Amino acid sequence: MVTLVLPRLVSFEGAGRRSASVAERNVAALKSAYWVVLISGFFEPLLYLLSIGVGVGGLVGDLTLPSGQVVEYAAFVAPAMLASAAMSGALSETTFNFFGKMKFMKLYDGVLATPVRPFEIALGELAWAMVRGSLYSAAFLVVMYALDLTTGLRALAAFPAAVLVGFAFGALGMALSTFMRGWQDFDIVGSAQFALFLFSGTFVPAESYPSVLRWVIELTPLYRAVDLLRGISTGSLGASGWLDLVYLLAVIAIGLAIASRRMAKLLCK
Repeated sequence: MVTLVLPRLVSFEGAGRRSASVAERNVAALKSAYWVVLISGFFEPLLYLLSIGVGVGGLVGDLTLPSGQVVEYAAFVAPAMLASAAMSGALSETTFNFFGKMKFMKLYDGVLATPVRPFEIALGELAWAMVRGSLYSAAFLVVMYALDLTTGLRALAAFPAAVLVGFAFGALGMALSTFMRGWQDFDIVGSAQFALFLFSGTFVPAESYPSVLRWVIELTPLYRAVDLLRGISTGSLGASGWLDLVYLLAVIAIGLAIASRRMAKLLCK
């Protein structure tokens, strides 16, 4: 029994160590200018929250959630901005940056000359993307708590969910990047990201849309992320939270599988 289990445990330990080395390489390559990009990415959803959530919210008043709970408009918008911040941080690292390192810098060609495998590269890059997404999420939750848009306990509960959201979009972005042929293709990614931002129950409930459009919206990953984080931060999490969780976990598994297979095909040919 020991001889059957031990090699597998050693293999998992080695894979984790090699993935961590890929993430550590990104930390070592940090430059001072990167922090400007990092900080600027946080302010975009914050400005949306202040201008629309707080500003327009003064005109809209309160909203009634599907659970029957009544919340102020800013508290309705804030979880969506949190999900958007997690999405943007993860996608920034796993689309443009990841594609540049793979396609033009040829960084991973050299990495594959070591014992690191394509799946471990994907996992390591995704772990690094989660550092950025987690920073955005933590800072945004502090702002939500400071503006009295959620409680401290709910903010703590929402943080791992926000990390999961970033993980899902990071895996999705990495998988999409392996199909990109050039920088122009990322215009499509940007347009899709903006469409998700506008039509994922971000500023109005999904129930406000026509039934056909509503079902399309509810199938999108950002809507599932918004629904999960809104339920946690407002205390209205229901049975749909389990659907959101399973959906995001499935996106992570599928995204990682596609990214690692595509990388193996592109880099090992």
